[in-house]
Amino acid sequence: MASLTSARRVVVKIGSALLVDRNTGALRADWLKTLADDVAWLKRGGADVILVSSGSIALGRGALRLPASDLALEQSQAAAAVGQIRLARAYEEVLAPHGITTAQVLVTLEDSANRRRYLNTRATLETLLGLQAMPIVNENDTIATDEIRYGDNDRLAAQVAVTVGADQLILLSDVDGFYTANPAIDPDATRYDQIDTITPEIEAMAGDAGSGLSKGGMKTKLMAAKMATAGGCAMAITEGSTFNPLQSLENGANATWFTAQLDPQAARKRWIGAMKPRGMVTVDAGAAQALSRGKSLLPAGVVKVAGTFGRGDPVEITDPDNHKIGQGLTRYTASESRTIMGCKSSDIEGRLGYPGRAALIHRDDMAF
Repeated sequence: MASLTSARRVVVKIGSALLVDRNTGALRADWLKTLADDVAWLKRGGADVILVSSGSIALGRGALRLPASDLALEQSQAAAAVGQIRLARAYEEVLAPHGITTAQVLVTLEDSANRRRYLNTRATLETLLGLQAMPIVNENDTIATDEIRYGDNDRLAAQVAVTVGADQLILLSDVDGFYTANPAIDPDATRYDQIDTITPEIEAMAGDAGSGLSKGGMKTKLMAAKMATAGGCAMAITEGSTFNPLQSLENGANATWFTAQLDPQAARKRWIGAMKPRGMVTVDAGAAQALSRGKSLLPAGVVKVAGTFGRGDPVEITDPDNHKIGQGLTRYTASESRTIMGCKSSDIEGRLGYPGRAALIHRDDMAF
């Protein structure tokens, strides 16, 4: 079984039913304080932590006195707009005493489907973590429609975990793991401690959402597990309503762990390497040597740019003898790359007329 204390980067998904009392619509403030204790415990151990939190619509519904039944799209968006402020404030208030700075990051499905926006999201999250701030991610329900939404935060959490190269994803749920059948209906249902491969038989055991507040069910959790484990991230489903749910998981609370298929970085490199390149950049001998030592590709080392590509597109990297040495996701368009090739990073703004990124291709976005 995985151990939280060994994790380098952890993504934790919190469902609405854990944050909001389903009878009163009020925030479960005492529970949230113990979650903050858990987050501080993980960070003291050296782990980066990202929370993917539901709850904005549930909190806003109570504040606006909207009915408990299904809401119209406009009502859901209005509830999210009101609830998001309350949710962000609640996290800030419980984490500030631990010296943890919080940041709100709102996304939609388009932010992962569009490569440029995906890279922007990834860069923002990485920068926040580098500055020791803790991102709290949620779907932007104030503007999302059925066509541009994830629909549940299980899959959003898996996408975030893969995006930032997390090694563990924890889904805090209203059940303590994955069962052979719905344990609320079938008394003979048994829980899996560990699942190494998600087979068709496993998928057939999944049910749908059971809570009036949540949208995800076991089907969406399996989808999340497929995405996470393929990206090198182990995933756990565990009971989240108890106090200090993360420390409880570390101390042996019931859970189902899904085994990661690859190391997160290896999975990302494989994904980048399998893409069809949209263009090519040729580097000088000094840059080729620097890349072989794991450095990023700076504009100063580029001597030629070929093809038509946009920011975030995969490009082939060749040495002075036109031998392919790798490929990566470029942070500049082909036109911008031609403009800044050969120049120092400090001269990029003067060439482009606006600030740019220091690296043409960052080492994390490169495969050899």
